[in-house]
Amino acid sequence: MLADLHVHTTASDGSESPGQVVARAASLGLGALAIADHDTLEGIQPALEEGRRNRIIVLPAIELGTVYRDREVHMLGYLIDVNCEILLDHLVTFRKGRLERAEKMVGRLCRLGFPITYSRVKEIAGYGSVGRVHIARALMETGMVKSVEEAFNLYIGEGKPGYEPRLKCTPAEAVRLIRLAGGVAVLAHPGLSQAGELVPLLIPEGLQGVEVYHPVHSPLMIQHYLGVCRDYRLVATGGSDYHGMDSNKHNSLGSHTVGYRVVQELMDIARLNREQDR
Repeated sequence: MLADLHVHTTASDGSESPGQVVARAASLGLGALAIADHDTLEGIQPALEEGRRNRIIVLPAIELGTVYRDREVHMLGYLIDVNCEILLDHLVTFRKGRLERAEKMVGRLCRLGFPITYSRVKEIAGYGSVGRVHIARALMETGMVKSVEEAFNLYIGEGKPGYEPRLKCTPAEAVRLIRLAGGVAVLAHPGLSQAGELVPLLIPEGLQGVEVYHPVHSPLMIQHYLGVCRDYRLVATGGSDYHGMDSNKHNSLGSHTVGYRVVQELMDIARLNREQDR
């Protein structure tokens, strides 16, 4: 049984609903997947319901954005308590920060001559967490950029004229928040963020895993991070970082998976965490 443990939906910056993603995963023969939207839990309940209909295991998860030395570092939290009030309070703050950031970025882009509106960006995002990808799609509607990738490269990527820094949370704060919610904290795609040096620093905070298998990780990176997991006795997770069929990332659902043994390991760790916290 294979599991894709890094999947996004329309609850954040994916282009397919939670139900569509779960149904697609089932059609591909996956046995489990983790819904890990950015800074939100909104997609988990509908995904769990679809999972029951399709007899596929859905792990409640989240991907928290953090900043370390001016670099964006993401932290995955698996098997979190979706009713944890401390986590929910923080997510309200993150959501407010995302909205304020998007409004500022729209203002910057308007001053650059792009005829976009903040209300349209929110419409594109729907009920999901507003992010830069939604601004990129609004820019595409103007016909002045041809793709999401072009929008990021020219206007809304870090250091570009329409960019606005996000509300900052440190990796250590994210790890502690995930653990408070009863989850398993895993450093996401360290090869992308170039944040592998954080592993020993975050273990005392409660880090328990590293995302080893990811589309941006070369075979050499995979071997390196497998060694890191062995050295520090961390769980080695993996996933496609799927954002939808029409995503500019071109990551196919199920392209990067792990065996069910990893799912069971995450479940065992989460259970032990909760027993120790009682």
